[in-house]
Amino acid sequence: MAKICPICERGSLVVGGYSNRIRATKFNPTGKVRAQVNLQWAKMTDGKRQKICTRCMKAGKHLLHPSVK
Repeated sequence: MAKICPICERGSLVVGGYSNRIRATKFNPTGKVRAQVNLQWAKMTDGKRQKICTRCMKAGKHLLHPSVK
């Protein structure tokens, strides 16, 4: 199962990296890493449970949105 929110279609992002200044001063600079979406179980309007992102959960979109498959 892919980590994607069915309501807002948010997925994972590649974040991080470093500038040349940091690379020159750090002994072991870390590169880019993949940030996953924070998915949690939430009860939908039809009574079923589904994993949605916490941003949609805080906004209450799972209460307004019909169940997405």
